[in-house]
Amino acid sequence: MEKRQLTVLLAAPRGFCAGVDRAIEIVERALDKFGPPVYVRHEIVHNDHVVNRLRDMGAVFIDELAEAPNDRPVIFSAHGVPKSVPAEAERRNMIYVDATCPLVSKVHVETDRHQRDGLEILLIGHAGHPEVVGTMGQLPDGEITLIETEQDAEAFTPRDRERLSYVTQTTLSVDDTAAIVDILQRRFPSIQMPHKEDICYATTNRQEAVKAIAARAEALIVVGAETSSNSKRLVEVGERHGCSFSVLAAEASEVDWAALEATCPATVGVTAGASAPEHLVEEVIDALRARYDITLETIETAKEDVTFKIPRLLTA
Repeated sequence: MEKRQLTVLLAAPRGFCAGVDRAIEIVERALDKFGPPVYVRHEIVHNDHVVNRLRDMGAVFIDELAEAPNDRPVIFSAHGVPKSVPAEAERRNMIYVDATCPLVSKVHVETDRHQRDGLEILLIGHAGHPEVVGTMGQLPDGEITLIETEQDAEAFTPRDRERLSYVTQTTLSVDDTAAIVDILQRRFPSIQMPHKEDICYATTNRQEAVKAIAARAEALIVVGAETSSNSKRLVEVGERHGCSFSVLAAEASEVDWAALEATCPATVGVTAGASAPEHLVEEVIDALRARYDITLETIETAKEDVTFKIPRLLTA
């Protein structure tokens, strides 16, 4: 039976960002330098394929520092940790490496600066996400107020409306965050904003690529984990910009191929969240090729050449 024609729009940029590359390399270098086991507090990034590969190499993933012995190295995930975590590691004389993405660390520095300036701090983000937990843990309880929705922004009552600031989670929807910021700036015109946008370049770039694809595609497949905030935002961006069949799949086997076929697509977009390895994207393309006669077209909306340094402990 002759395969139906299908144009596949492949987003660029997609997949691993500089912070994820750095975090994975930190675990790999720590294993080389210290030998296994090396302990990692929380998933180094939100992707089971990455975590399982590192586990096979000798990484041990734990929920809390108390699960790690004093005499083995421990690594903190790319999402960042509360200040209490490295403080506890130092108290126990542990060797530790902080794999926090430098762009998340920038947000941590901002919260410290706002507190020193005597400002009340709002954090735009999602409750329970490790990055939000880490950012709120930079200061004592009660010093940072979480704003999740436009309704939260409308309802918030500050201690002093003239002494207010905000920071954001780095993996949010650009459009959703802008709507919340608009409300805060309307209600509190003197609110202090980040010196530079907190939503990271990789999140922004991947969302822009999806916007370019969504206008042309009947379906969008986002390769990424259910726990990945930036991957879930890509699905939302696809839906908002005209592609109603936008789905998240950790790998090719998780795509509902029957549902996709029911849309009778002529064009399908494919992208990946910042913690999804490229081989998973290739598997989705192979699965499309097995079902359709595909024409592959890359939609590039930005070029990325960002790199982050590895901690000195692992380069000496």
